[in-house]
Amino acid sequence: MSKGGVVTVGGKGSSLSSNKVFEVANGLSQVRIDASAFARLSSSNSTSTSPQLPNNSSIPNYLTQEEVRASLFVILNKKLLLLLLSSASGSSSTSAVVQQELSDLLNVLNSSSSSQSSNTTTTTTGDATAALQGISALLDHRASALSTVADAVASLSCEALKADVASAFALIVDSGDGTSDKDRVVVANDFKTLLNGSKLVGKQLHCPDQVSDIPKVHGRFRSVSRSLHSAMRVELNSVAGCGTGKDLATVVSPLALALQNLGETSWGRAKLIIDSSLGLGSNFVEIFNMGCPNINTLVDLIKCSQAAYHDKDYVKSLHEIYNLSEIVRKILSWEAAIAFLSLDGSTELTWGLRVAEELSGENAKGGETTKKNKEKRKKVVLGKGTTVLVQLLIDRLNLETTGVEDCGRSALLEKWARDFLSILNPTDPGFEFLLKKVKEIVDSNESRRLPKLPKGTRDFAKEQMAVREKAFSIIGDVFKRHGAMALDTPAFELRETLMGKYGEDSKLIYDLADQGGELCSLRYDLTVPFARFVAMNGLTSFKRYQIAKVYRRDNPSKGRYREFYQCDFDIAGQYEKMGPDSEVVLILTELLDELNIGDYEVKLNHRKLLDGMLDICGVPPEKFRTICSSIDKLDKQPFEQIRKEMVDEKGLNVEAADTIGTFVKRRGRPLELLSELKQEGSKFIENSASLAALNDLEILFKALEKAGCIDRLVLDLSLARGLDYYTGVIFEAVFKGATQVGSIAAGGRYDNLIGMFGTKQVPAVGVSLGIERVFTIMEQLQRDKNQAIRASETEILVSVLGDDLSLAFEMTSKCWKAKLKAEYMVHKKVQKHIQRANELRIRWMAIIGETELSRGVVKLKDLNAGKEEDVPIITFVEELHTRLRSSP
Repeated sequence: MSKGGVVTVGGKGSSLSSNKVFEVANGLSQVRIDASAFARLSSSNSTSTSPQLPNNSSIPNYLTQEEVRASLFVILNKKLLLLLLSSASGSSSTSAVVQQELSDLLNVLNSSSSSQSSNTTTTTTGDATAALQGISALLDHRASALSTVADAVASLSCEALKADVASAFALIVDSGDGTSDKDRVVVANDFKTLLNGSKLVGKQLHCPDQVSDIPKVHGRFRSVSRSLHSAMRVELNSVAGCGTGKDLATVVSPLALALQNLGETSWGRAKLIIDSSLGLGSNFVEIFNMGCPNINTLVDLIKCSQAAYHDKDYVKSLHEIYNLSEIVRKILSWEAAIAFLSLDGSTELTWGLRVAEELSGENAKGGETTKKNKEKRKKVVLGKGTTVLVQLLIDRLNLETTGVEDCGRSALLEKWARDFLSILNPTDPGFEFLLKKVKEIVDSNESRRLPKLPKGTRDFAKEQMAVREKAFSIIGDVFKRHGAMALDTPAFELRETLMGKYGEDSKLIYDLADQGGELCSLRYDLTVPFARFVAMNGLTSFKRYQIAKVYRRDNPSKGRYREFYQCDFDIAGQYEKMGPDSEVVLILTELLDELNIGDYEVKLNHRKLLDGMLDICGVPPEKFRTICSSIDKLDKQPFEQIRKEMVDEKGLNVEAADTIGTFVKRRGRPLELLSELKQEGSKFIENSASLAALNDLEILFKALEKAGCIDRLVLDLSLARGLDYYTGVIFEAVFKGATQVGSIAAGGRYDNLIGMFGTKQVPAVGVSLGIERVFTIMEQLQRDKNQAIRASETEILVSVLGDDLSLAFEMTSKCWKAKLKAEYMVHKKVQKHIQRANELRIRWMAIIGETELSRGVVKLKDLNAGKEEDVPIITFVEELHTRLRSSP
């Protein structure tokens, strides 16, 4: 193996990296001790005993030559670090024996003979730190390389499988709330760059798990690799390291499962390509089964590594992970070869395969057909990134068709498979160039140079907008079903309108700069602007709904944004007792049921019941609101922390705080808990405020029981709702599924808010749906079900074969006038039209060309059923209407 570089150790400011360990371990670089190191070592005047130096007595004999050399290099570096440290403190001098040890290690590492390094290994047990760090450095280097290689190879497979990558990755975006898996998002963006412009991806509407899981699997691998890399920078450049062998093995062990997942998905994609019958033939299937490691091999190595870890043989555990990384590299190489071969017509490689088939007798016409095939080969348009990769691989493989007649088909395929194994070998001279090229392609992504979004905000792609529009439609229908009328108010209000309405949350209001003497703020919610509207217009009753954005200067977190939509329903005016309250709670359950998000519960309480409880506990009336604000945090903080806040920060006595703690733990089925609270001897019925609240709740619960939604409700005495304007029933909906987003809806009665604007009091009650959190749940459900989202509602594609734009407009206008959702396309090739329809998931096509025009017909094609029928031009719209009405 050629030695092209020099790695210097012992110099001032020099540091060791995993990459340097890899180069020395594979003989790619010579090792040199900096001259200044010997000078510093010799300058010490101390006559004390030399420090205890690491040795090679603990390097097991089952390690590979690469692992052994890496371990010896680590020993050399550690010896130097320890000696230099001791010399600097004046505690030791370097003996001739020590210098000879260093010289011997240099000779071994710089020798081209494998016997010298092999002879240094023994089975003696001792401090295995050097072996652990050497193997870990190799794994660090391999993981970094495999991460890039895996992305490049998988992008080729996506094109070979014609997978709908755009739809599969559509929902993998930066949520803007600080909780997105950034590695997953970056992987998805990198693949969009690699596949940008590809005419292959998207042809298959179904996206297999081995493709849709790429961001998750590759993102996790990046994360684990980055953690290992950070640890190794410390390990290789410190004398002490991380401590015990167990500590280092624990740092490396997560890489094993990440490698397993990477290998399994790679193997799965290769198998999918073969099973897709893309012309590879049965011979190649046999070659793949015989040559490519299978999934069982990955599982066996994982088990061996884990068993060694539990036996505290940490070197053995890391050695098995090292073997696992090599198996994964081989699987990726096979995936690359198979994907490359299956890209029909896109490379010279595939043409070479055709030549081999024909010259080996599989095509009777032999050379003549070969010549015609070469001339007629159709150029497949790959992605901008994958095109560069394919050309690079062609150059590296140095594909030639001369001499093919001397090589059988199977032998040719085997040769190409071996070539790919060589290309993806980290010790191959061109490997670094390949990695560099892939990184250049990814880093060329222009979107990375565009401005970023502010924290707490997000863009919504077409697939996400399809989900949102569907949700908004459902919400609007429910609101209108109950007689609500739409209202819109400005995005900002006078600051005086908003202040004093939100309690401690007033600090989250976005204030705007002074513009012409008016102090304004962005609206915090939709309720206060609604109250302002009712008061300003002198209304005494109004049942309204509003769907609009609100703004809060909050810290972004899971499902929490600074700009988000609220969907509000409010009833203002005098009505029968608890009638509007019951209807609003019923509307909330209808909304969540029809949005079909899964299991949830609606927690209810009453503000007067809270006031009565606080009075019973001995809380002074002037502290009611501030103590309620503390209680409102119980869904996020334990009571011990809330108790400390009430006592230490808000001056409540300990006895009152402890009594509150006993009450707020009570929750249960509404009518059952209500009965307990109203039983004889209860302190709640002795308090006028709490008794009035219990009577209100009894009317509410009985009405909702008749409405059939009582099972969704929970009476919860810890529910406080921190906003100052609530006066009666308060409620909050909480999602109970796997996606943790907190409260998804809330509301209550506010009888005094409208009167705060200087007019007569108009009682009101309302509910606000936190739609952004609902969207988070819906998007996660889409991902879990791997459902493709159709962003367009187009019903028919009017396909004009040729270049007659006026004909396209004539035919499409007929559809538009008939209220059909239609698009047009003008192109000579019918296949382009079909491809467009498939990409947009349009079921019906109206195809018209010169032949159809001459016959006065339009060809109606049903892509789902694979059927087509000629219908008269003058009636094709009516025919289409008939088919759309009868379509499932």
